[in-house]
Amino acid sequence: MSDTFKTIARFQYSTEAQIIKGRLEAEGIQVFLSDNLTIDTDPLVSNAIGGIKLKVLSRQALEAQHILESINKYSIDDEGNTINCPTCGSEKIELFSTIKDAKSLFWFIFGFLFSALPFYTRHKYKCEECKTEFDLK
Repeated sequence: MSDTFKTIARFQYSTEAQIIKGRLEAEGIQVFLSDNLTIDTDPLVSNAIGGIKLKVLSRQALEAQHILESINKYSIDDEGNTINCPTCGSEKIELFSTIKDAKSLFWFIFGFLFSALPFYTRHKYKCEECKTEFDLK
């Protein structure tokens, strides 16, 4: 096999990609990140260019994929326990940011107009199974 790289994952932010890169390198897999400097310079272009591409050598792609699958991508609480959906009980819960309330909308518009980072965003959890959005209290 040749020493070509194969994209095995894409990330919206470089911090996520760096964490996974470190894990794969600890397992002896050669990793290359593509477009991470572009997105670090201007995070708003992440979706436009397809995010940060995590690439591994083609001959190590299968092993790297198994390691990625072993990493739990779903949310846990502060004690390390799995978060369950209050509606359906699923463990497939993801954290996301939203601007659905007035305070978040105001700071989003302020950040957009003055080229500043948003000062306030609201975080919620969303179930992948039933699409219920909820807060932890």
